[in-house]
Amino acid sequence: MTLPLGNGLIVSVQAPEGSPMRHPDVIAAMAEASLRNGALGVRLESPEHIAAVRERCPEALIIGLWKRSWPESSVYITPRWHEVKAVWGAGADVVALDATDRLRPQGEELERLVKRAKDDLGAPLMADVDSIENGLRAASLGCDWVGTTLFGYTETTQDSKPPGLHLLKPLRDGLPAQTGLICEGGIASPQTARDAISAGADAVVVGTAITGVDLQVAAYHRHITRQTV
Repeated sequence: MTLPLGNGLIVSVQAPEGSPMRHPDVIAAMAEASLRNGALGVRLESPEHIAAVRERCPEALIIGLWKRSWPESSVYITPRWHEVKAVWGAGADVVALDATDRLRPQGEELERLVKRAKDDLGAPLMADVDSIENGLRAASLGCDWVGTTLFGYTETTQDSKPPGLHLLKPLRDGLPAQTGLICEGGIASPQTARDAISAGADAVVVGTAITGVDLQVAAYHRHITRQTV
């Protein structure tokens, strides 16, 4: 799939469980505001939120995922066929899924999952990875986009801090020309986003720095409290 962009911004519009920001209408409003102000697309979590944004913004480019946790696996981003089908059915244009080499829940295998998504749904896929090797593997399996989303969040990279800017050039050099390369995770300023584009990314995903009201307010509160106590 060819990325409909040149050096573009995708806004991750998500909210944690329990937050009043998690209501579908709020998510849809934030998504529309992002799109009105230049975002080429939005990244959304859960079929409910995908459907709400699709209804409000019918022309939006939506990258969809569904976070589900399982006791036997640390993979939680669209881990199984059930989640892939639900995300696609809710109206996503691209399905994002964990494409690391970790054990998936209920015996699911990445190769089989990618093949079913392609054969049965014709769904474009974004591979969320943590390393160069996993990114190249995901592309070889048929994923259309590769994102550095999980760098710093897996067992083998947990001692590293995102963004994984150093992954971008080797990935760009090794990926097929038609495979989109996206930098996601830890992008907290416009300059860092620009640095990612300069390093080879076709697009950047920014979430917390733009839409993470809960985390941003909590961080300000902690800092101010430390300074004044």
